[in-house]
Amino acid sequence: MTSLMKKLMLATAVVATPMMIATTASAEGEKYILVSHAPDSDSWWNTVKNGLALAGEQMNVEVEYRNPPTGDLADMARIIEQAAASQPNGIITTLSDFDVLSGPIQAAVDSGVDVIIMNSGTPEQTRQVGALMYVGQPEYDAGLAAGLRAKGDGVGSFLCVNHYISSPSSTERCQGFADGLGVDLANQMIDSGQDPSEIKNKVMAYLSANPETDAILTLGPTSADPTLLALDENGLAGDIYFGTFDLGEEIVKGIKAGVINWGIDQQPFLQAYLPVVVMTNYHRYGVLPGNNINSGPGFVTADGLEKVEMFAGEYR
Repeated sequence: MTSLMKKLMLATAVVATPMMIATTASAEGEKYILVSHAPDSDSWWNTVKNGLALAGEQMNVEVEYRNPPTGDLADMARIIEQAAASQPNGIITTLSDFDVLSGPIQAAVDSGVDVIIMNSGTPEQTRQVGALMYVGQPEYDAGLAAGLRAKGDGVGSFLCVNHYISSPSSTERCQGFADGLGVDLANQMIDSGQDPSEIKNKVMAYLSANPETDAILTLGPTSADPTLLALDENGLAGDIYFGTFDLGEEIVKGIKAGVINWGIDQQPFLQAYLPVVVMTNYHRYGVLPGNNINSGPGFVTADGLEKVEMFAGEYR
């Protein structure tokens, strides 16, 4: 067993308070700041925080997690500017809206701060802002793969429950799914908001008004969990095709119960963990992978739940 594997098995996951997590700074003083677009209410990002914290511990560097508490992207742009002004060794950031965030990211690069794009954005956008590389799941491609899978299962119409419609990458998931099915997205996507009660009510209202809907696509636990409650209440649980992006405790239960057909795992742990490892080795030894790293998509079904159940919400 390698030393790295021993550390991974022995490490304790750390779930941070909103805005920042920090580990002990190294003797060399390396510091890396991860900036995400996620609001404080989105628990899916706890896995990202855990990956960041573990990488900081194992590489012996200081790490911080910062985010806009409400998910406001203009606020996120200011956080990137503030992070760059502190002159860390590197910034790891999502690129959920190119128009809003590309300027601050490019300015950080121009100031001499190395940047890796993670989670949202594309390899092409990563190149345009001058970042070192992209680590994540191309969202349109993931949606397309999901749509093709659903089409093969006989799906012809769907509801996309978009809980973060201000983020273009969320819409790319829905659009990719529609293109995979070979149908127009049109009114098959709803702006559900992030309040669980509102999401549940909007899903029930849509399905009542559109009883011919073949499938539901949710974009993560924020929308999946209330949708599960909606299907329990209207009696469609297990009878309507249900796919979701990302994993979480309730999603795993839904897959196990046969209510959710599959979940798309983009491995968020790796999206935070790998950039810290990559940049630390780059700054110490001058080595850098020759290409971007796709952490997803991978489809999780009832047949492959053992490890997912064991580490759901922690490392998965």
